[in-house]
Amino acid sequence: MKRKILFICLGNICRSATAEEVLRVKAKEAGVDLIVDSAGIIDYHQGELPDSRMREHAARRGYQLTHHSRPVRTEDFDKFDLIIAMDENNVRGLEKLVRNDDDRDKIYRATAFISQYDTLNIPDPYYGGPEDFEWAIDLIEDCCDGIIKSTR
Repeated sequence: MKRKILFICLGNICRSATAEEVLRVKAKEAGVDLIVDSAGIIDYHQGELPDSRMREHAARRGYQLTHHSRPVRTEDFDKFDLIIAMDENNVRGLEKLVRNDDDRDKIYRATAFISQYDTLNIPDPYYGGPEDFEWAIDLIEDCCDGIIKSTR
């Protein structure tokens, strides 16, 4: 049975959209069959492509970000096995949607899958410079490698 993974960040235009594509690419390369999606805590950017700066930095690493932003919905807890939040604020936003312990048990911090770096969150690069986008992608790639290892 395919594992279904949903990545969450604030607006679904930087980190979670990138994680969706990175995991999709890495899973395909590893021969791991996953269903991957992403969403945001807020609906401010609904329907938009990922931030142009994130698309540019991701493209340099071979990732094409084509996801259109959407807000997370309560019914996502029924559709996905793992719901992976980029930071503590995202975890708190998800916790407001949980209906029961089963929902709560699906929420994971992205950093739980990271092995190469010591960080509590994948920071939002939106208000930062180029180095912040690169740092976010470094952490996301490490996270996705960890997810793939955990599925084997």
